[in-house]
Amino acid sequence: MKNGEDLRSDADEPDTKRKKCEDTETVGNDDAHSCDTIPGQQSQHSPSVFAFQDFKLIKVLREDARQKFVTLHGSLGPNDAVVLLERKHFDVPSLEKCLRHTTCEETFHNDIYSTFDVFSGGHISHMKATLIHPATEKHIAKYTEREPFVIRETPELYKRVVLPCIEESKFSFQWVYNILEKKTESERIVVEDPDPVVGFVMVPDIKWDRKNIEALYLIAIVHQHNIRSIRDLTNEHLPLLKNVLHKGQKAIQETYGVTSDKLRVYFHYQPSYYHLHMHFTHVKFEAPGTDALRAHLLEDVIDNITLNSEFYQQKTLSYVVRENDALYNSFQDKNYFRKESE
Repeated sequence: MKNGEDLRSDADEPDTKRKKCEDTETVGNDDAHSCDTIPGQQSQHSPSVFAFQDFKLIKVLREDARQKFVTLHGSLGPNDAVVLLERKHFDVPSLEKCLRHTTCEETFHNDIYSTFDVFSGGHISHMKATLIHPATEKHIAKYTEREPFVIRETPELYKRVVLPCIEESKFSFQWVYNILEKKTESERIVVEDPDPVVGFVMVPDIKWDRKNIEALYLIAIVHQHNIRSIRDLTNEHLPLLKNVLHKGQKAIQETYGVTSDKLRVYFHYQPSYYHLHMHFTHVKFEAPGTDALRAHLLEDVIDNITLNSEFYQQKTLSYVVRENDALYNSFQDKNYFRKESE
């Protein structure tokens, strides 16, 4: 059943008109109390025991793949009902015990990265798992909760602090090169342009299950090896950027039926890895890193370097670093945070 598909015929529509709820973007606990009751009818307390066998589904009102919840419109007896379902947080104390009774089915593998469908008969039902193995200390630090700090990176700070840190980074790009050279994931390629200057390879991101179109997430990786991030881009790269944008949008529409006006296409700065790549996500999917402190829309980048070829060599860029990661430590060594607090 598709989102918004109404399963109720016109004959099922109640004669009594309902007051309209205020339209709201955010689904939360308050939403359940925001609608007026049916005129002339007393509000009824929900039964203490709720059986889904008594719930007649009418339509799916909303589905959020990122926050793992769904909102349903249905009926209980003669009255309409709205049900909000969401995945509960993990019970950490019993997690290790539950994991012993799971079975895993591998769905993806590239270098040290793998993903699995995980099934358990315990408190954990169906999960998706991503495995990084063997993991380095940098991987462990990357996925550890740490205090965030906003950086205002001037061109001078980029040259003095950031660039040396990038050049000293020991993160392996082997999994990227595996994709570009078709050593792995060749069967997952959505579109490829083999041109060494303007070419790229597009594959689904491992965060996407390739089933829920509204959670669509693909990565376009350029063939050029000498472009680290948007800091390196000038107007000489316009043919590359326009090629990725237009061919990527076309391939997504032909493969998944998602038009360009339903896509968010952007760079991360700072990126997760310093080989130029672009993110293509469905506009309904609240993908990580789409906030103002990290995402830079591809079309905006094209416009900026069209107006000024050295825009990203001259621009001060803001982003978040986290305590004890390599870039944070580099700024700490240069007394950046002490100066900011003075």
